[in-house]
Amino acid sequence: MLIEKLLLHVLIILAPVLIQTSLLENHRLGKSPVFIGVLHGIAAFMCLIFAYESFGLYWDFRYIPLVLSMLYGGRKAGVIVFLFIMLARIINGGDAMVFGFVSAFLAGILPFLISNRFWSFPPRKRVTFAVLLGFWPALVMLGILLSFAFITGVPVSGNREMGIYVLIFGGIQVLGVGLAAQLNEWLIEKKLLREEIMKSEKLNTLGELAASIAHEVRNPLTVVKGFLQLMKKQVTGDHDEYLKIVLSELGRAEEIINDYLNFAKPEFEKVEKINVREVLSDVTVLLNAYALKEGVFLEADLHEDAHLLTDRNKLKQAFVNIIKNAIEATPPQGKVAVNLEVTHTQAVITVTDTGKGMTKEQVARLGTLFFTTKDQGTGLGTSVSMRIIGAMGGHVHYSSIVNKGTVATISLPLNSEKHGKFDTTTTNTYSNNLNA
Repeated sequence: MLIEKLLLHVLIILAPVLIQTSLLENHRLGKSPVFIGVLHGIAAFMCLIFAYESFGLYWDFRYIPLVLSMLYGGRKAGVIVFLFIMLARIINGGDAMVFGFVSAFLAGILPFLISNRFWSFPPRKRVTFAVLLGFWPALVMLGILLSFAFITGVPVSGNREMGIYVLIFGGIQVLGVGLAAQLNEWLIEKKLLREEIMKSEKLNTLGELAASIAHEVRNPLTVVKGFLQLMKKQVTGDHDEYLKIVLSELGRAEEIINDYLNFAKPEFEKVEKINVREVLSDVTVLLNAYALKEGVFLEADLHEDAHLLTDRNKLKQAFVNIIKNAIEATPPQGKVAVNLEVTHTQAVITVTDTGKGMTKEQVARLGTLFFTTKDQGTGLGTSVSMRIIGAMGGHVHYSSIVNKGTVATISLPLNSEKHGKFDTTTTNTYSNNLNA
C-alpha cells in the first residue's frame, strides 16, 4: 500500500512541471514565481492530504515540490509552498503535528539557503544537485521518525517493517526528484533550442534580403561616387565643399552596405595563420585615440600568444566593432578593459566596460538586425561581429548589469580551419540566466 501511495505522489509532483511548460510555456504567468509556488504548493498539499499513515506519522513526498520550487522558481515560490504544507499539516492534525512543523522548517531551510547557487551549474550538474538536495528532506524525516519513535516508545531496533518503509520511501523519493528535475531540464533545453532555431531562421531570411538589396544598391552608388569624384576635380569654391560632404556621406552609405553584405555572407578572402594577441594589440592602439577623445580609459592585458587560421581583416573588424561599442557605452572617466586568456583549445577575449549596462531583455536581443541601444545606429556592427566570430567556429557571450557595465566574452578555437562560408547552424551564446 505504501508503494502505491508514493508512486501516486510521484505523478502529483510531476503535474506542476507539465502544466507550467505544456499549457503556459509561452505565457508570462508560467514564469511567475508566485504561480510556480502555487502550482507546487497544491502538489505538496495533495501529497499530504493523500499521505500514507503508519507508526503515527504521515509518509508522503510533500517536500519534493518544496525543493523543486526553491530551485526552479526561486525563494518566493519556495515560501509559498512552505505555507501550503503548513496549511495541509494543520488540516490533517494528529499527535505528531509539532514534529511536522519542525520537519517542514528543517527540510526547507537548506534549499532556501543554497538555491541561489543552483543556476551556476550546467544542466547535468543541476539534475545531480537537485537529487542530492532531495536527500536532505529524507534525512530530516528519518530524524523526525527516530525522534517520534523514541518519545512515544515505538521500538526501532529490530523493527523490520519500519526499515523496509524507510528504504522504499528513500528510493522512490530519489526517483521522484530525479524525474522532476530531468523533466524541468528537458523543457528548458527545448525552449532554448526553439528560440535559437527561430532566431537562426530570422537571421537567414534577413541576411538573404540584405544581400540582395545591398548588392543592387551598391552598383549605382559606385557609379554616382565615381562621377562625383571626377566633378570634384573641376569644381572650386563653395561647390567644392558641398561635393566633399556628398562624397563623405556616400562613403558612409557604402560602409553600411558593405556591413549588410558581411552580415549576409562573411566570406574570408585571405586565410592565414595569425596571432590573436597581435591583432588585439593593433585594434587597441587604433581605438585608443578614439577612447581618449570620448574621455574613456582603454587598457589591454595581452601577454599570451594564440594562433589560429582565419582572415586577419575580418577578425580585426569584429574586434573593432565590439570594443568600439564598449567605448561608446561608457561615460567619460569610465574604463574599458580588454583581456586575453589562452587555454589548450581556445582563446578567450573579454571586453569589460563600466557603461550604462543593459537589461536581460536587451541582452537577449543583441545581434538582431536594427536593434541598438545607441541613439544613432543600425545595430549592424554587433550583428556582423557575431556572424564573423560564428563563421570562425567561435561564439560571443554577453552579460550585463544596468548602471554597472557589460562584459563581452569572445571564445575562438585555436588553430581553427573553419573558414569561408558561414555555417547557418552556428549559433551565438547569450546570457539567459533566469535568476540573474
